[in-house]
Amino acid sequence: MKTNLNSTLTQPAATDHTPRLVALGLLAGILIILALTGCHGAPRADCGAAAGVFTQCAGVYQLVSVNGNPVPCLVSHENADITVKSGTMTINPDGTCRSDSVFSLPHQREINRVVAATYTVTGSELTMHWQGAGTTRGTVNGHEFTMNNEGMIFIYRK
Repeated sequence: MKTNLNSTLTQPAATDHTPRLVALGLLAGILIILALTGCHGAPRADCGAAAGVFTQCAGVYQLVSVNGNPVPCLVSHENADITVKSGTMTINPDGTCRSDSVFSLPHQREINRVVAATYTVTGSELTMHWQGAGTTRGTVNGHEFTMNNEGMIFIYRK
């Protein structure tokens, strides 16, 4: 999934790192934003879509783990170490959502990343269409939302 830089992204000075680390940092932010996972083998909750309102999935979900590691944690992606500090996913009943994440690259200050999307619901699956980026699918299971983005598993809990 690709994203466009915008003024809401806070990043270190260009002289502090290589373009590759900036790209990896942005990718990590996107991965954090899009990730969420539920209990394996448990029955999935149906979000329910009545007249375009998705009330059962709506709420604020807190990032609790990335690839099984409790947040905050260090993850490696494309030969770069990224510290995931925190994240939230807000799913609104009107078919919009927003992801906020905080992460950092080695020897760099924190990066705050906010991305908005619209979504549709089919059963327990949400299909999110991110502004300036691609489409991602996640699954709601009770109070958890699961997402696998480029091989990284993120779990958010309501």
